[in-house]
Amino acid sequence: MIRALTGFSTRNPWKVIALWAVLGIAMTFLNGALVFRVTGAQPGDFLPAGYDSAAALKVAEERFGVKPDANTVTVLVGRSDGAPLTGADEQHVKAAAEKLGQRRVAMPPPKNDGPAFLLIDHSQTPRVAPAMTAPDRSFQLLSVQLTGNSMDPGLLDVFRAFRADARAEFAEAGLRSGFTGGIASVTDTTDAGETRSKVVGGLTMGLILLLNVLVFRSVLAALLPLLAITFIGGVAGGAVSGAAMLTGIKLDGSTPSLIGVVLLGIGIDYFLFLLFRYREQLRAQPERDARAVAAEVSGRVGTAITSAALTIVAAFATLGIASFGQFRVLGPAIAVSVLVMLLGSLTLMPAMLAMAGRKMFWPSRALKRAPRAGSAGRLGDLVARRPVALVLASVALLGVLATGLAGIAMDYGQGGSGEKTAATETAAEIGRALPADAWEPTTVYVTARDGGALTTGRLDGLSRALGAVKGVGRVGPTTLNEDHRAARIDLFLTVDPQTQPARDLVAGPVRGAVRAHSPEGTEAHVGGTAAVFVDIADAVDEDLRIVFPVAAALIALILVVLLRSLLAPVILMISVGLGFAATLGASALVFQHLLDKPGVAFTLPLVLFLFVVALGTDYNILISDRIREEMERPGPARAAVARAVRSTAPAITTAGLVLAGSFGSLAVAPDPGSRQVGFATAVGILLSASVLSLVLVPALAALLGRGTWWPVRPGRHKHRTQTPQAPQAPQPAPEPHHVPFP
Repeated sequence: MIRALTGFSTRNPWKVIALWAVLGIAMTFLNGALVFRVTGAQPGDFLPAGYDSAAALKVAEERFGVKPDANTVTVLVGRSDGAPLTGADEQHVKAAAEKLGQRRVAMPPPKNDGPAFLLIDHSQTPRVAPAMTAPDRSFQLLSVQLTGNSMDPGLLDVFRAFRADARAEFAEAGLRSGFTGGIASVTDTTDAGETRSKVVGGLTMGLILLLNVLVFRSVLAALLPLLAITFIGGVAGGAVSGAAMLTGIKLDGSTPSLIGVVLLGIGIDYFLFLLFRYREQLRAQPERDARAVAAEVSGRVGTAITSAALTIVAAFATLGIASFGQFRVLGPAIAVSVLVMLLGSLTLMPAMLAMAGRKMFWPSRALKRAPRAGSAGRLGDLVARRPVALVLASVALLGVLATGLAGIAMDYGQGGSGEKTAATETAAEIGRALPADAWEPTTVYVTARDGGALTTGRLDGLSRALGAVKGVGRVGPTTLNEDHRAARIDLFLTVDPQTQPARDLVAGPVRGAVRAHSPEGTEAHVGGTAAVFVDIADAVDEDLRIVFPVAAALIALILVVLLRSLLAPVILMISVGLGFAATLGASALVFQHLLDKPGVAFTLPLVLFLFVVALGTDYNILISDRIREEMERPGPARAAVARAVRSTAPAITTAGLVLAGSFGSLAVAPDPGSRQVGFATAVGILLSASVLSLVLVPALAALLGRGTWWPVRPGRHKHRTQTPQAPQAPQPAPEPHHVPFP
């Protein structure tokens, strides 16, 4: 199957390239039209229905008409001179709010050139309502509601238009205005990071181009991988968005960008594997037709790429059993994307090799001369001569980094971007005068189960009990819905709802009071930011206990099948386990201890485990299979290890730098969780590529010799029939022509 695909592609390169180009462009447009229809921005959207806060969200939607895609913005209005508001000022605020609540805001024309008929029109009339006035009358708050996906640029443009109208309306009366919360914070963060994102994206592409130019000294070898990834990434994005639309699944807002980073990294890796082997074979067979060489190389390396890609697919597919929806949709989405990348690696990339031929490496003269051993050869010799010292040094380094796991904590708060924006300044001003969650209350929803109607008097006992809870600053009035079968009670906590103290307060005393004092015949649920993240914490803890062992067992099983050994998979799993512990520990040291964050992002351990284990295993498979092949040849096992390291080190090093650079671009993303995932994954990939794959695993193989592959030892019969030789330092040997990995 693999050779059939690669053979067809190398025989018909222009047809394959044209097909991918058309599909890439078409699916890119499709993805742009669908991506914001199939993504959800609220963490509570991904909780299973059985959790308390999820039940509260359902009551809010069904009984109180709260829209699931509603975005609430808090507007602060005060006097421009800083004086307290007067009665006349409050009348101006009321009149302006009424005008704004009756005026339809049209969505401005999009800045991109995509087809207009594919865009969502977010034009709407916002809901504007008074909220509260500061005790010192320094400002008044309004609550504004816009509906739509807060990640959609079209909705952000609608908010910008509304904000401009509101500022002008209040300015006419000599009043100043500020906006915070929800889409206001998203807009400010997006605007602040727009230039930075473009710069980082350009630097990432520049890094990839620079590495390819330095390694291959070629224009085409630097540009064609990026062109291939562009086409394949477009198809993958459209496939994921299309599948989500057809199945009704909501993706997390960070999923599309994460998929883009994954595809860029592994796609360049796979192309590099092909290029290194293609150059090697062209150098070894100068008289042979380049298209025939491309077919042979693609078929052989295609097996390696398929094994690597299926390992990633299997690892992320295990997220499908998670209870937390953000994980449950992330895994299959990445799995589908990697499968598309695998198809592109077996068709488009071989077609580009066949199309370019020897011109792929122009103007370099590398095809006309034999490669020097260089640093890769010296590293191979060192691993073969000093395996014990290198094993101890590697384990010591990983152990030091893993010490960061001591006292590690999970941060379930959204925490904002940490950047100073107009929204954060407005929030700070509100926070100095009002309770911490004055504009983001914790809400108790009560529904009647006995068929009777609810009254405020029937719920007075519950309100009094909640008001007596330490940490609840104020209890709002009881609000009944139209049929009096449901009620809501807002609680204003004295702590920030996005902090751990708020989550502890809600999980313990608040929910305890609700259980103890809810009237007979009623059912009560606690909602709000703090309640949602309490339940997310429980869901994530449960998923970690299930997904970790299942993913590890599945990857181990794949390794047994691929490597045809029982001992080698154990070595690889132990090494990647050490790499995971070291990476997570390093992340805790940086973010929790050095930067004084509440903890690491709650999604980090699971996402990091899958990325580091799955992607890091690719490099381990690469070096392990090459070691096995070299051990099939006669001679000492340590000499085989030295040859394997020398042959694979350039490919692994270059691929690791590219993949780490791709993920590293997330380290400057506006979202704190994405920043942590980017930093941690980049560190994990670098550890996997340099320490694990090129030092620890080869050193262990040098120590264990052919026993590494127990119960079948490669080359054992050949080795025994060789004439005994005096021990000597391993020397680099010419690379064999027929190997499945670059």
